[in-house]
Amino acid sequence: MSYARFAVYYLPPEGALSSFGARWLGWDVLTGRAAPHWPEPGLEAVTQTPRKYGFHATLKPPFRLAEGQTPEALDKAVAAMAARCAPAPAEGLEVARLGSFLALVPQGDTAQIARVAATCVEALDEFRAPATEAELARRRAARLTPEQEALLSRWGYPYVMQAFRFHMTLTGRLDPQDRAAWQDSVARHLPPLPQPFVLDQVALVGERADGRFELVHRYPLTG
Repeated sequence: MSYARFAVYYLPPEGALSSFGARWLGWDVLTGRAAPHWPEPGLEAVTQTPRKYGFHATLKPPFRLAEGQTPEALDKAVAAMAARCAPAPAEGLEVARLGSFLALVPQGDTAQIARVAATCVEALDEFRAPATEAELARRRAARLTPEQEALLSRWGYPYVMQAFRFHMTLTGRLDPQDRAAWQDSVARHLPPLPQPFVLDQVALVGERADGRFELVHRYPLTG
C-alpha cells in the first residue's frame, strides 16, 4: 500500500494497553482496522479527532517523503537509527490533563524519552519534504511562541526537540465541565499501567488514502 505521509510513533506492544487504546479510540493502528468502542455514551464524539492516528505517542511527526526518497530507504534508515538508539526508561505512565484534552504521560524524569524523540526527528530529517505554505500557515494559526516558530521553520513542526512532550492522546478538546467525568471513564477501562515504563521500540506508520494511520514496521531500540 502507498502512503501519503509517514511518521514515527511509540506504539504499546500487543497486550492489554494496546487493546484498551484501540477500543477507546475506535481504531486499531496495529491492524489498520476499526475497533468496537467501549460502551461509554459520547465516546465516539470525544475521540473523533485523535481516532485516525491510533493510540500512540508521536516521536517524529507526520511528513511527506522528500523528492528522491523511497519508503524502502526510509524503512532501512529507521532500522539503522533504532539499532544505534538506547531504550529510554521512566518511572511509569499516568493519565493527565494536557490543556483541554486527556492523555497518558510519563512519570518522573523524561530526559531519556526526549532523547529518543530528538534522535528520530534529526536522524530522519533528510526524508521529510519541506512543509508547504499551507501547512506552515495552519501551524502558525496556533499563535506560536518565538521558540516554536523557530522549531517549525527548522523541523517542520513546532512541538519537537526542547518543545517535545511525550503523550498518548485519549480525547479531543473537552469542555472544562466534562473533563473530570471523562477522566473517570478512562479509569474504568484502563488496564494497570506499566511501572516502570520503558520506551524500548519505535514504529514506522503510514497514512492511508482514507487519512487513517497504520503500522508499517516495528524496530526495537538496541543501541
